[in-house]
Amino acid sequence: MYSLCCIYVRYSEPLLGWEISVRSKQEAKGIHTSRTLGPDEYSELWDSIHVPSELKETLLCQSLVTFTLRPKVSRTVIPLHGVILLLGKPGTGKTSLARGLASKTAGLLKSKKLAYLEVEPHSLGSSALGKTQKGVTELFAETISEYAMSGPTFVLLDEVETLIVARSKLSFEANPVDVHRATDAALVQLDYLGDAFPNLLIVATSNFPQAIDEAFLSRSDMILSVPLPDKAACQAILCDALKGLSKSFAKVKDLLQHHELAEVAEICVGMDGRQVRKMIAAACTFSRETAADPNRLCIADLRRAAEKALKERKKVLTT
Repeated sequence: MYSLCCIYVRYSEPLLGWEISVRSKQEAKGIHTSRTLGPDEYSELWDSIHVPSELKETLLCQSLVTFTLRPKVSRTVIPLHGVILLLGKPGTGKTSLARGLASKTAGLLKSKKLAYLEVEPHSLGSSALGKTQKGVTELFAETISEYAMSGPTFVLLDEVETLIVARSKLSFEANPVDVHRATDAALVQLDYLGDAFPNLLIVATSNFPQAIDEAFLSRSDMILSVPLPDKAACQAILCDALKGLSKSFAKVKDLLQHHELAEVAEICVGMDGRQVRKMIAAACTFSRETAADPNRLCIADLRRAAEKALKERKKVLTT
């Protein structure tokens, strides 16, 4: 939480105690969230994302490799940077999966505290020549480095393409020189962080991989695509959402046993997880009675909402 200043409290091994440092709001530019993370804070997010189990296991193992292999193996042997890139369409759960991964990693590190940061890349942009480059350099070389000096650190970098732009696709308009230099600076700092801090993991996400510079793709230790949910995943998402809704509206729970729920899930294939959950709310809008009392929600409403969403999806794809 930021007001006139940001106060960071963290454990310092050399001092065997708690260390408090105060930074001005300007100095903390680029950091949206910072905290010491425990194993439970984002665990529900991890469980709410329905992707193949092997994808989650691979992701978790790569996170562990960052904190176990990197400190002991020279980068001349295995050139790891401590970077994971999650790709996928909007709404597939990349950010939630990354946050959940942070909690899972914190739990597996056991006695070690995990510093957790979320970067806000849009705050680093500037129309003034050189300002973006300076902001990127300060973010990596100062802010993130300071956390990594104190122990295991997990950084979530959403929409990485806004920070590390594909230089080969830049046009010489709208101050491209500064954007080019900002990408250069980010890549240089990633090399520095990879060398200096084997206890640092950066998880980046993107909806638009074509806009990411190829040099960043090369520096990523693992690139994983998060898919749209299949029929089984759509049904699992529907069940999750209906269970949650039934905590406030008990009769909704009856829909979980309805034999047509699988058919509704099949209609939902092609939606992202966010759209599937929102479709349930849309199903409550077909009558004032149901909108006023979601206990009245029925399977016909769910089917109608799913079919309507499918129709709208097809219309968008054909225009």
